[in-house]
Amino acid sequence: MTNVKKIVRGIIKFRIPIIVILTLLMGLSGHQTLQKLSVDNSLSIWFLEDDPSYKAYIDYQESFGSDEIFIAMLPVENAIGKNEMIKLEALHQRIESLPYVNTTFSLAKAKYPIYANNKINFDDLYNSKRSEKGLKNLFSKLPNITSQLVTKDYKNQLFYIQLNPTPTIEKERQDIAAEMRSIIESNYSNYYLTGPPVLNEAYSKGIYKESLTFGVLTVLVITVMLLFLLPSKRYLIIALLSVAVPVSLLFGLITSLGFALNMISMLIPTILMVYSVSDAVHIINIYHKEGLANTSLSKIDLLSLAVRKSLTPCFYTTLTTFVGYFALYISPLPAFKNMGVFTCIGLVLSFVLVYVITIIGFSFMSLNFNKVKPLLTLKGFSQSSFITWLNHVTSVYKTSIIIGFTAVLLFGMYSIFQVDIDTNSRDLLAEGKAKQDLRAVEVELGGSNRLQINISTTNKDIILNKDAIKRLEVFQKKLEDNPLISNPVSVITLKSFLEKRTPVLFQSNVTEDKLKNTLSEIDTNDNKFFKLFSDDLTTAGFTLTLMEMQTSELEQVLEDIKIAFESSFDTNAYSLKINGFAVVFSQLNNFILETQFKSFFAAFFVAFLCLLVFIRSIRTTLLVLIPNLLPLAVLAILMSLLDIPLDVTTAMITPIMLGIAMDDTIHLVYKYRPSKTIMGSSELRMNNAISYTGGALFSTTIALVGGFLIIASSATPSVRDFGLLCATTVAIALITDIFYLPSLLKKFD
Repeated sequence: MTNVKKIVRGIIKFRIPIIVILTLLMGLSGHQTLQKLSVDNSLSIWFLEDDPSYKAYIDYQESFGSDEIFIAMLPVENAIGKNEMIKLEALHQRIESLPYVNTTFSLAKAKYPIYANNKINFDDLYNSKRSEKGLKNLFSKLPNITSQLVTKDYKNQLFYIQLNPTPTIEKERQDIAAEMRSIIESNYSNYYLTGPPVLNEAYSKGIYKESLTFGVLTVLVITVMLLFLLPSKRYLIIALLSVAVPVSLLFGLITSLGFALNMISMLIPTILMVYSVSDAVHIINIYHKEGLANTSLSKIDLLSLAVRKSLTPCFYTTLTTFVGYFALYISPLPAFKNMGVFTCIGLVLSFVLVYVITIIGFSFMSLNFNKVKPLLTLKGFSQSSFITWLNHVTSVYKTSIIIGFTAVLLFGMYSIFQVDIDTNSRDLLAEGKAKQDLRAVEVELGGSNRLQINISTTNKDIILNKDAIKRLEVFQKKLEDNPLISNPVSVITLKSFLEKRTPVLFQSNVTEDKLKNTLSEIDTNDNKFFKLFSDDLTTAGFTLTLMEMQTSELEQVLEDIKIAFESSFDTNAYSLKINGFAVVFSQLNNFILETQFKSFFAAFFVAFLCLLVFIRSIRTTLLVLIPNLLPLAVLAILMSLLDIPLDVTTAMITPIMLGIAMDDTIHLVYKYRPSKTIMGSSELRMNNAISYTGGALFSTTIALVGGFLIIASSATPSVRDFGLLCATTVAIALITDIFYLPSLLKKFD
């Protein structure tokens, strides 16, 4: 107690300099945040640079062309009209002059092969001298290509913009989509624009907007709740400062270090504000209770007593929450690592500053503890009467409560294995123009994602022998029959076209050299949007189009491709490589599962050790730990029944919720543990603990639920699910702590 008094006296003695320093730091942090706050939802935040899949993806882009492709669908009167083609050509010229553009592609640039004079020549697919009927007839013979250039009704043209490889455009990414949109708008009054860069821009804008909205809503909701929860309205400013200062300093640190917000870290402000206010409410309630009980104490003694009684439980609740978030650091996903580290830094700041701010605030405040009351109250609700009823129920019906809650726990353990692991890329995007454009383009085009399949000879021979061509034809047919794959384009596409126009070219008696020489001429710079061969002709490429889909569907597509390859080729003579962002994205399921297992078990083990050190009894620790698993069991039941999968946002939910669930438990057990001043039977001690801490438990739970419900207001389906699940789990954690935990301890401890 003596050391606590020294610290309290020191803080009060230097309160003016401390206020000045915190004010200056907040001002500097606010300036840094306003100047440097940015959003980054690029691929690099989801995958480590040395990750083999990510490296293979970047290597593929450099060799076969980036799949960072804009797709513009341009409504027109006649997709093959002369005036419309002139506008397309002008658009090509403007966009290809941009430094970050690799190439563009549309009907105005497309070529088709013609065999004449024993060689392959390429002619423009569109020729204004041809009749409309002649053009349509020609297009019908190249359906896999022309269906990507004009829609079936000839009322839309499709225009593609292929950017340079991902690493070279990351710094300019936020400006690229805006510039593309500006150029297109100068030529077309109506258009649809989609593709990975557009979706990335939509993610970033949505994150930035929702971060600001969440912050404002959280402050408003916390303010209203505090008017109900705090014993006096005069405590309000202290509680709000306890929220504002650590969040402000943390964001100043994040932006100063050059980090940006993403879909995960956008949740930090709301989560941190709610945690800060929870600790503040606990400290304020203890200070007020001790003020009522010890009217003769001096201000220093009362502050020291409040700090001493709140410090241990608040330290352990911060520690278990810290563990829950720090467990995210062992995730293989960089976004989760950053989320874990920065939230942990914020928790430490909050824990320290909430005491500094409350001590300084109380030092300026004079209260008549007996006369003050909350500004807002709920008529007809008596907290003391409810707690009395609660203590009666957990004493009389403890066996029934234990049986009922244990049954739910067991069913929840079963439900864990019924939860799907799946990320739906559409659920990462809020409703808006980007999502509407995506739907419109995919309806017409059959997809918006590009996938590149490369088939190579293992002995490095040229892949244009008769046997290989035959196998490539069988393989392409299987791709075309797959309902999840659209418009495969390869050397077989152009070979089939040439074969129909010049049957003699591919007769059985044609020599292998003739076949090689003919087909090798098909891949030219004029058609570089579709890479048909590697430079050494040992690899044949297939370009596919995929819809935005779930990772489980992507995994199925990739598996189907592998099966089609293995049934079409001798795997000793030929090798398969599938490239594109879809391949990397499909691996999220494995990373999410790894995050769940590693993070949860790390958090569980450390939390168990924390409880053991705190309680100092293995038996009691186990009894206390069981109820903290129940909220996670209910979480699994909800996710299973509501078909909510583990995805990139909900993947971090179990370690976080484990830390949160333990917070109220620790406050309760702190007053329950037998000591020199806390004696009696387990039933008596638990009743006293509930009576002492019940108000603070209700207050912090309401604050946490309110904060997570704000996140649940997100327009992004995946983030909305995360908020709803967290809010429900926190509420279940309170119910568990006031029913299941008391019943277990009264019965078995």
